[in-house]
Amino acid sequence: MIDTVSTDIQEEKAVLVGVINQHQSPEKVEEFLNELAFLTETAGAKPVERFLQRVDNPNPGTFIGSGKLSEIQDYVKLNKVDMVIFDDELSASQFRNLEKMLGCRVIDRTNLILDIFARRAKTSHARTQVELAQYQYLLPRLAGLWTHLERQRGGIGLRGPGETEIETDRRIVRDKIAKLQERLEKIDKQKATQRKNRGKMVRVSLVGYTNVGKSTIMNLLSKSDVFAEDKLFATLDTTVRKVVIGNLPFLLSDTVGFIRKLPHQLVESFKSTLDEVRESDILLHVVDISHPDFEEQINIVNQTLHEMNANDKPVYLVFNKIDLYNHVPKDEDDLTPAGRENISLDELKLTWMARNNDPCIFISARDRTNIDNFRALIYNKVKEIHVQRYPYNDFLYPA
Repeated sequence: MIDTVSTDIQEEKAVLVGVINQHQSPEKVEEFLNELAFLTETAGAKPVERFLQRVDNPNPGTFIGSGKLSEIQDYVKLNKVDMVIFDDELSASQFRNLEKMLGCRVIDRTNLILDIFARRAKTSHARTQVELAQYQYLLPRLAGLWTHLERQRGGIGLRGPGETEIETDRRIVRDKIAKLQERLEKIDKQKATQRKNRGKMVRVSLVGYTNVGKSTIMNLLSKSDVFAEDKLFATLDTTVRKVVIGNLPFLLSDTVGFIRKLPHQLVESFKSTLDEVRESDILLHVVDISHPDFEEQINIVNQTLHEMNANDKPVYLVFNKIDLYNHVPKDEDDLTPAGRENISLDELKLTWMARNNDPCIFISARDRTNIDNFRALIYNKVKEIHVQRYPYNDFLYPA
């Protein structure tokens, strides 16, 4: 009888760390750590514990205080934890000190997001963008994230007089950044040419926080097979499909999702991907209405659009996942003010969202609820722009 060896890979265990300060309340930090836990699971690790500390000014050497650090150290050793993940960016010296004291891998939120992007990148374009962001993140942290990079520029005379190993590694990283930027410039020009070749067709982009259902909506409207999954950043590459509603053609784009504290390295390297948003005629801002913090997610997306100089376009809110929306009715004798969780979906439709965002629509892409009205909304808005460009075709499209 032949012995069989299990090929299951044991899931890495992670501890999450957040700080409370004058800008972040305990409730807000808990929300941040909930999202950090989702990011951790998306990256393939298992969050097993979380630690909070009130810190007005982060410790320059270890970010958190010695007492909390000792507490985490004991937990890591006792439970054989593989990594500790901080919700804020760490400096090179903080990385070095924390890993030495905790005896395990230490990463921060930006590092985690970059790792997820690296796993999700499928095309050459996306891989180049992610690799550039990773090196830009690594460069100022080389002293802490000491890697002894493989010498790719060997040979006598290529190393400067008195140059240390860390300086050599910095030079290697800078050279790689320059080559990746050069490669991306060529790709950006190709992408710009592709966008110009699409002619004057009306262009609609799906934007929104990550994991709100943009790819599912894309598949529903375009009858395509875009990868969709209940994990963060399932889509990195912008997908563009020709869609026809009521014999009216237009281009629909599915773009990378936004997130709070989105690393600026990614925003820079994904410039060409985000150009699809900047050059669109209409933005459909998809919102996961079942998420407890959907209003804050709306604000984060609006802020990101503003930073991208794309906030001057018509934006229509699409409240998705109404099939997952839950509320807890208040008891008749409960005199406390109604909270967000006490409001029904019908009541929600009568709040600021319905009044201040005309039109907005409530749908479920998964259950195909209210999709006909959604198609009609898109048709009417695309038609308004289309007849301005092709007034002689107006008779082709019924009112």
